[in-house]
Amino acid sequence: MNETSAAVRQPAGKPYVLDVRAFGRRPGTSAQVHRTIAAPERIGVDLIGIEAGEEIDLDLQVQAVSEGVLVTGTVSADTTGQCARCLGDVSGALNLFLTELYAYPDSETAKTTDDDEMYRIEDDLIDLEQAVIDAVGMELNLDPTCTPDCRGLCQVCGERLADLPADHAHEQLDPRWAKLAQFSSAAEGEADDK
Repeated sequence: MNETSAAVRQPAGKPYVLDVRAFGRRPGTSAQVHRTIAAPERIGVDLIGIEAGEEIDLDLQVQAVSEGVLVTGTVSADTTGQCARCLGDVSGALNLFLTELYAYPDSETAKTTDDDEMYRIEDDLIDLEQAVIDAVGMELNLDPTCTPDCRGLCQVCGERLADLPADHAHEQLDPRWAKLAQFSSAAEGEADDK
């Protein structure tokens, strides 16, 4: 199969959209796409993600195949969030591999696959946004930690255990014996008076 190169345009104001009209449904036609976009909104899971405005680097190979257009390549961005144990700041770099087939509207793949199971080409446009969101969500850790051995927070005072001395402790009285503690403190007060 002879590969030919085609230009992939970006419609104005749509950073995730690729115009593949130049491919003309010729299998083997391909293009390299390198694009850096600012995330229009936060992408990620509850505790960590790519913040709105953060740069997302797309380095993609876009290739026409018989059933659609295959998009492969890397998605890279910096992530920020909170540690699941101590709520401290967490940051890192995300570098994931993306492979998605965008089916032609009248292809056999489009006819035999449910809408929510496959991405589709609409009006010769590929919208990468949902594919990037899905890939990022699958790649990120649901419970990120600042360090692998993070001890979390003190259950009594709520301070980070890493910031407290090793012998940090709180005297806890069983609530069932709380009334008896009053007698103990009263007896100590009388002993001090003597």
